[in-house]
Amino acid sequence: MSRIGNSPVKVPPGVRVSIETDRVLIEGPQGKLEYAVPEGISVTQEGDTLRVTRTGNERRVRSFHGLVRALLQGGVIGAAEGYVKQLDIVGVSYQARLEGQNLMLQVGFANPVKKTIPAGLTVEVPSSTVVVVRGADKQKVGQFAAEVRAVRPPEPYKGKGIRYQGERVTRKQGKSFVSSE
Repeated sequence: MSRIGNSPVKVPPGVRVSIETDRVLIEGPQGKLEYAVPEGISVTQEGDTLRVTRTGNERRVRSFHGLVRALLQGGVIGAAEGYVKQLDIVGVSYQARLEGQNLMLQVGFANPVKKTIPAGLTVEVPSSTVVVVRGADKQKVGQFAAEVRAVRPPEPYKGKGIRYQGERVTRKQGKSFVSSE
């Protein structure tokens, strides 16, 4: 029995949920989200809570029970409050800037790296070494932040690169040269 799938999803005020046979639409102040509901799973709304139930007990249906509930929970939170990922850029002359719908990263390569900002996300660059990614869809925010970080992940010797705010980079000592006399 899925413990996560059985717990209800609380819908905060200001968020509207409309349920159709094969999908759920969530609309709030931060944006609109749409989730597909797989066969064998049903979603019902009772007042300000959502309940996810399964019609059968097959392995495939059981595996989707908790997943659908977790996706709906994330969608409700995203539509109400939104998600934020902050990236810090560490390194001499490493910097970021916005040019229209593109994020330009100058991180030690010969040319700047251009990342196109996906629809539904807003990217801010409050200073040249901080990038803030915001959006209603948790998956999109995390995916774009991971793609930006992958351009130049933090390296263990000097700690230079792009990292999440609060990420701790384990530093290595490096080589030490000893004369052979």
